[in-house]
Amino acid sequence: MSMTTSPVTSSSPLTRSQQWHAVMAGFMGWTMDAFDFFVIVFMMDQLAANFHVSKAEIISTIVYTLAMRPVGALLFGVLADRYGRRGPLMANVIFFSVVELLCGFAPNFAVFVVLRTVYGIGMGGEWGVGASLAMESAPRKWRGVLSGVLQSGYSVGYLLAAIAARYVLPVWGWRPMFWLGGIPALLAFYIRWHVKESEAWRQDRVGSVGKIMKVVFQNWKLFAYLATMMTLMMCLSHGTQDLYPDFLKSTHHVGPATLSLIVAMMNVGAVVGAILFGFWSEKIGRRKALVAALLLSLVTIPAWAFGAKLLIVGIAAFVIQVGVQGAWGIIPAHLNELSPGAVRGLIPGLAYQLGILFAAPTPKVEYALQARFGYGWALAGFEIATIVLLTVIVMLGKEEHGKEFLRV
Repeated sequence: MSMTTSPVTSSSPLTRSQQWHAVMAGFMGWTMDAFDFFVIVFMMDQLAANFHVSKAEIISTIVYTLAMRPVGALLFGVLADRYGRRGPLMANVIFFSVVELLCGFAPNFAVFVVLRTVYGIGMGGEWGVGASLAMESAPRKWRGVLSGVLQSGYSVGYLLAAIAARYVLPVWGWRPMFWLGGIPALLAFYIRWHVKESEAWRQDRVGSVGKIMKVVFQNWKLFAYLATMMTLMMCLSHGTQDLYPDFLKSTHHVGPATLSLIVAMMNVGAVVGAILFGFWSEKIGRRKALVAALLLSLVTIPAWAFGAKLLIVGIAAFVIQVGVQGAWGIIPAHLNELSPGAVRGLIPGLAYQLGILFAAPTPKVEYALQARFGYGWALAGFEIATIVLLTVIVMLGKEEHGKEFLRV
């Protein structure tokens, strides 16, 4: 893999407060983005009934959202490497918030499909820009744990969606669930007032889109490896999350209150795992910590998919997300450390979102498998294969744990 390195220093031009503002901007952006994405998984029956379509067609809109995320990663990633992290991040937050708000006004299914597809562009742009800003601003010795904090925003967003599904959906219906998604636009003001531009970007910028793309092509082997790893990481997370609420309702016949509780437990476990394994990756390295998280997920699958008692299923749902999102908590630091500085806004985000493109059929594949093998075997078989392949890919790769982003 072609790598770009430079003389470095451990100094940082940012104050501790400014470093935290940068990390929190990335965290809040990813939290709100995840909330906007996950509200739909709690409303599939209501949306199908309202638009007079099958549940499978509603599930297809999830695939359309996921499939468009690389477009957003490419667009906003190039902007972030060309013009800086702050401006594109503010534009991205406003973009996905407005589209999510409009989803609540969709008059028919055709309009809804278009809006959920366009929303995928905004969702795809946030992670790469927010992660590069946060990781470039974070103190090196805390990069692992702050990587976990940043990535845990995804789980916090899922948790907030579950809370809204419990308290907003039964009272106000499905449209206000999307209207809540307009609130994140206010984050742009926080970024404007509190977040400083990345000094690492100032040092490494190459000055034109053509030069940015040239650096990408020079590092094509690295990019291909990261995209492969991200495809399997997406299969891991979306394979354990997107259809699990429907699995619980269909197989264990849980009601809304119990479902919200289990989903909340899942996401508490995810936050714990992301921060715990992110911290651990500072001690033992990114790849070893990532594989340890995958093994924890693997041994939890029998109870998670086949537990006879709801209590066992609930505990397993908590533990498996400790492992799944524990692995994910390492990813922002790992990808940004591996990426050349000139394209740190583009390569991690585009590899991440291409992974989504290739893994986008995951919900449809699992839903089709359940018709033949049953829900439990569909989820378990898919995840076992994913974890085995992902472990091999991670161990075949390399890492640059602790890499400095600033030159002397």
